[in-house]
Amino acid sequence: MLMHPDLLLILANDRRRELIAEADKQRLLNIAHEARRSRKTPAVRGQPIGTLASCEPSAAVPAR
Repeated sequence: MLMHPDLLLILANDRRRELIAEADKQRLLNIAHEARRSRKTPAVRGQPIGTLASCEPSAAVPAR
């Protein structure tokens, strides 16, 4: 079966655009990952890192 040359050109261009889009997506994900990694602060012993409340007892707060 013979394919029309224009159809082959269209398919080749579509595939090229897909490869470029995938490469751009991967590049942006890598940049975001590196930015997030550099933004992290090192853990300091004895200080909580997350946003959860500590398990230490605290003073009772009066109701409003």
